[in-house]
Amino acid sequence: MTELYENDLKLIGERGLTALCGLDEAGRGALAGPVVIAGVVLDYAQPIDALNDSKQLSAKKRSELYTLITQQALAYEIVALPVSLIDEINILQTTLRGFQMVYEKLESRCDYALIDGRDLPSGIQGEAIIGGDHLHACIAAASVLAKVYRDNLMIELDGKYPEYSFAIHKGYGTKKHYEALATFGACQEHRRSFRLF
Repeated sequence: MTELYENDLKLIGERGLTALCGLDEAGRGALAGPVVIAGVVLDYAQPIDALNDSKQLSAKKRSELYTLITQQALAYEIVALPVSLIDEINILQTTLRGFQMVYEKLESRCDYALIDGRDLPSGIQGEAIIGGDHLHACIAAASVLAKVYRDNLMIELDGKYPEYSFAIHKGYGTKKHYEALATFGACQEHRRSFRLF
């Protein structure tokens, strides 16, 4: 069992908990596309040894883990919140709303939530942990689900807007993306509340 799982089990034991829910997001800093929030309640009787922060894994390994997590987790939820909401209430409030939505769907399956980051939305019984995706297995699992789900959405958007190469940079502010913005302007999937040019 990995250190990430051990950290989860230690917390469960110290707090007298029955189940943890890990929450994480993907796409918060992107210039285009939705922000995706995932939550996972792991089955600690079936540890997934390769589980790690999604940013430390190859795309192939993330995809493999996505399948394992969705098959073996006690429960999971994923929500994608659109650009229109991000532009209306800002990215922070959209992300917090997403955490609340996912937690509400999983609340009956867990009694404590661990959220990657510094913000704990109101109404959530749990704590926010900076860098939690490489400290706790449940958050790492959520990071994998959010990342793979969002990457797949951006690959789909690449088919609709091929000039922006979303499949390559997933909507983040790379040189290639800024060059496309300068040439073609913004499309419907760009966040107008972000600095695009």
